[in-house]
Amino acid sequence: MKTILLGVTGSIAAYKAADLTSRLTKAGHDVHVVMTANATEFIAPLTFQTLSRNAVTTGTFDAQESWHPGHIALADRADLLLIAPATANVIAKLANGIADDALTSIALASLAPLLIAPAMNGKMWMHPATRENVARLKSRGAKFIGPEEGLLACGYEGLGRLWNVEEIAREACAMIKISPRKKIPAAKHQKINQEKL
Repeated sequence: MKTILLGVTGSIAAYKAADLTSRLTKAGHDVHVVMTANATEFIAPLTFQTLSRNAVTTGTFDAQESWHPGHIALADRADLLLIAPATANVIAKLANGIADDALTSIALASLAPLLIAPAMNGKMWMHPATRENVARLKSRGAKFIGPEEGLLACGYEGLGRLWNVEEIAREACAMIKISPRKKIPAAKHQKINQEKL
């Protein structure tokens, strides 16, 4: 069993993440869902809690089981960080190291491989700022799957639909098999921090 953190952001495609959660859980993985505030406007956390059989993280200061901050504990446990759907806003935050909510804080603290499945308006996806942010993340090792072309929620036809959920699940499982989680012992963490100072 591997630990997958599934980040769900504020896109109409958030409802498809429920199917993704179910598929990954049935594949034998321990799925922990982290939702942005905007994502909760599209689908309730209870849906993901029921499908994953784990508590859903919606805030940086959600209750934790020990003294260790909950979002850092999740970041340490992750074998894969999968963000599906990923909005232009969250992609921009990830590219620029902004950590102003639970999901982006976990992303900044995690050494796990990162798989991003974008979903947004086609003009937003093709905007130079988004293209630069995607390129920056790819240069750091993030992998993207999608988006695909089709009818978008905004009524336009274009490139921006969330990739097929079955294929996202397949890619996530494949990445876990070939990309073992990197772990840095606490002592080495301390040494790295001292060197940065």
